[in-house]
Amino acid sequence: MIEFIKSHIGSLILLTVFVALLTLGVQFLKPEWVHSSVWQIIIFYFGLMLVSGQLIQFLLKQSKENSVAILMGATIIRFLASLIFIAICLFTEIDNKILFFADFFIIYLLYLLFDIYSLIANLRPHSK
Repeated sequence: MIEFIKSHIGSLILLTVFVALLTLGVQFLKPEWVHSSVWQIIIFYFGLMLVSGQLIQFLLKQSKENSVAILMGATIIRFLASLIFIAICLFTEIDNKILFFADFFIIYLLYLLFDIYSLIANLRPHSK
């Protein structure tokens, strides 16, 4: 069980459960702060981080000497995918676009912190 939580997928599921519980708490206490599309945002980021994380792990097994390029490329791809997602959502008939963008940005930052933590935890054993 501990090994699963330490794995990329396990820690990603744990983060997503935390974000979902946090969202439910805020939705219960201050429903006006949570956009109706917040669950789509959470699912999008879970899927994006899952696919990109698996791709990173596969590419790092293939070529460890290109690790910086692989990690930077994955970060740029995630950022561009986020921009495309937000552009599609904002150009459709979505209500309260500012609240949607604020919720999107908060969730983006939480998953970015997870990405940075994963990167640091991954690099720590290699620095010794």
